[in-house]
Amino acid sequence: MRITGISTHVVGTPWRNLTYVVVRTDEGLTGVGETRMLGRTDALVGYLREATANHITGSDPFAVEDLVRRMKYGDYGRAGEIVMSGIAVVEMACWDIKGKALGVPVWQLLGGRVTDRVKAYANGWYTTERTPEAYHRAARTVMDRGYRALKIDPFGTGHYELDHAGSTYAVSLIEAVRDAIGPDAELMLEMHGRFSPSTAVRLAKDLAPFRPAWLEEPVPPENLDALRKVADKVDLPIATGERIHDRIEFRELFASRAADIIQPDVGHIGGILETRKLAATAETHYTLLAPHNVGGSVLTAATLQLASCTPNFKILEHFNDFADADIKQVVRGAPQVDPDTGCFEVSHAPGLGVELDEDVAAEFPQQRARFDLWAEGWERRAPK
Repeated sequence: MRITGISTHVVGTPWRNLTYVVVRTDEGLTGVGETRMLGRTDALVGYLREATANHITGSDPFAVEDLVRRMKYGDYGRAGEIVMSGIAVVEMACWDIKGKALGVPVWQLLGGRVTDRVKAYANGWYTTERTPEAYHRAARTVMDRGYRALKIDPFGTGHYELDHAGSTYAVSLIEAVRDAIGPDAELMLEMHGRFSPSTAVRLAKDLAPFRPAWLEEPVPPENLDALRKVADKVDLPIATGERIHDRIEFRELFASRAADIIQPDVGHIGGILETRKLAATAETHYTLLAPHNVGGSVLTAATLQLASCTPNFKILEHFNDFADADIKQVVRGAPQVDPDTGCFEVSHAPGLGVELDEDVAAEFPQQRARFDLWAEGWERRAPK
């Protein structure tokens, strides 16, 4: 079996463009992959056009390791976010093809499942007025849909510092959310790399009474010494890693012992097997895996395949019940959160267990998607 080519399909919303890739073979089998780029979708599509000619066409979709190695190193230049995302969408599509050809789900090819059920947490749910009352109502809606966990960035446009008024208001928002979800639900606290170490530590202590499940990206991701400073001074689990695009770069993070939970994005770090390798390394450091997942239903399905066979998998992020939920229509077999358990049931269908509906995808054309975390009202994820 050989790859004959690929097609790319960009599904647009005002705040995110999702790039789907369908890999085609000479035996008629196809596979699908997905990633979400921020402001670099055209660059990704351009890279994939060149990579198709240079690496992809004519390759054996079963030889995943070889294809990833050639795409990563065969152009000599160091692979960054765009290249690793391009590798990821093609890689997960190859796993989809392999699973279909063998009649088994991808998790069966990665060692077999350790669970059929993966806990979900909601994101994208607070696209509303930024008040305690509105956040209370929105959080209650999340719980009513069966979720047992959610995440929120309550810090407005905070950057390095947050003044007393802003800090007090952020605390009032979290107080309202905790009241809405009750004492047992998990509440993840997102900082989006906003703050200096001292500000992050102060805010973590202010918010500790509401028992956050983790403190995510408290400082900008480039400086591990700054992250270590925060980790040394707070008693909350630290989560980070969505903006690391090569598993090799996690080596220093593990060595720093600054993170309790790592958050690679399967769609940015080279795909399913690269993330599985990283998860195995994390397990040797007694570190949990909670992947970043701001994509659509194909990326969710691919990450669930990984989750099913990964012993140190904690929980999976999910946007698509709240932020532009209509895009779930573009994927047949889209994973759903069980309202009785707050979990995904992992598919037992061959491959990834999903298919892209290219006709429906065409109804969501690429947009000039813009998501600026420093702009007033960013949390609404609405057109500017």
